[in-house]
Amino acid sequence: MLRTARQAARSAAAEGAHLPLDTILIGDCIEQMNALPAGSVDLIFADPPYNLQLEQSLTRPDQSKVDAVDDAWDKFESFAHYDAFTRAWLAAARRLLKPDGALWVIGSYHNIFRVGTALQDLDYWLLNDVIWRKANPMPNFRGTRFTNAHETLIWAARSQKSRVTFNYEAMKAANDDTQMRSDWLFPLCTGAERLKDDADGKVHPTQKPEALLHRILMATTKLGDVVLDPFFGTGTTGAVARRLGRRFIGIERDEVYAAAALKRLAAIKPAPLETLTPATAKRQAPRVAFGVLVEQGLIAPGAELVDAARRHTAIVRADGSLSAGGHVGSIHRVGALVTGAEACNGWTFWHQDRDGRLAPIDELRARVRAQMALLSA
Repeated sequence: MLRTARQAARSAAAEGAHLPLDTILIGDCIEQMNALPAGSVDLIFADPPYNLQLEQSLTRPDQSKVDAVDDAWDKFESFAHYDAFTRAWLAAARRLLKPDGALWVIGSYHNIFRVGTALQDLDYWLLNDVIWRKANPMPNFRGTRFTNAHETLIWAARSQKSRVTFNYEAMKAANDDTQMRSDWLFPLCTGAERLKDDADGKVHPTQKPEALLHRILMATTKLGDVVLDPFFGTGTTGAVARRLGRRFIGIERDEVYAAAALKRLAAIKPAPLETLTPATAKRQAPRVAFGVLVEQGLIAPGAELVDAARRHTAIVRADGSLSAGGHVGSIHRVGALVTGAEACNGWTFWHQDRDGRLAPIDELRARVRAQMALLSA
C-alpha cells in the first residue's frame, strides 16, 4: 500500500520498529533519516541539491527562457553551508545502511567533487564513479563553454569491509555478454515519462529517467531489498523499485512533489516475479544435487537419460544415482566411466528426450534454482 507519513502515523505504534515500507515520509531528510532504525536499509540512492549557483536566467537564441533549476531548495548561502548539509545527510545515511549496504549519489560538476570528499571523510568506501552520458543534452546557449553532456554518479560501500551486492552476470548479460562499463548512455527524461502539471509545465525540474534507476537497482540490489531515497522528488526511485520487486522508502519535503509521486506510484504494475531473479554465475548459484530432481518428481525413477550423440544410455535410480553399462554412481561418475574420461560434468553430459528434443538435465536444475531464489526473496 502506498501512503504518506501522515497516513502511516496511525499504524506506527503497531508496526513498532518496523520500517515504513513503500511510504513517502514528508519532511526534512536528515530529521526523517535520524528517526529510522539504524542498519535497516540495503541501498540508498540520492539525488541531492546540486547548488548550481545560478545568478541570472538562461535564454535560448530565440530569447525564450530555459526552464532551469532555480528553486529555493537548490540554493545555499555558501560552499561552507552546502558542505555542512552534505556531511549531515551522508552521516545520517551511513547510520541507516546495513553493514553490507551501499549508496549511490548523483551530481554535476557543481557539487559532485565536494560530495566525493565528504564520502571519503565519513569512511565510505568508493567503488566506482559512473558517467551518465546524456543522449540529448541541453546545448550551451551562450556559447561560452563545452556542452555539459554528462552527470557523475558515485557508488560507495558503507565501509571497506562491506560485501556489497553486485549482480555482475546480470549486467554482463544485459550488455550482450560484454562486461558493463562505467560510462552509461541514456536520454534525459522526456515524453510521456516526464510528469507535467496542469499548465503543461514540468512538475520537477530534475526528474531522472527510469532507465538510469533500472540499471542501478538491477545491478546492486536483490529481490525484496529496501531502497531509501532521501530526495524522493516525483518518485522515480520508488517507481522503479516497485516495478522490480524491491521495497522503497522515500523522503520528500515538498508536498506537491510527494502528491505527484503518490499518483505515479499507484499506476505502477510490478513485473512478474519469475522475471526478476538476476542472472548469476554458476559458481555463485546454490548447490542442487541430482537427487533433488528425483525427489521433486522432475525426473522419475526408471527414466532414461542419454548423451547428446545418443551413444550412451543411463537409467535413473530412486536414490538419485544412475546405472549404465554395469556401472552405478552419481551422474558425474557414471558419465566419466561410460566415456573412459577422468572426469565428466553430468549436468551437461546427460540429456532427457522431451518429445524428440534432447534437453540437458541442467535445465531442470536451473528451474529448481529459480524456485529457491523466489522463496528466499
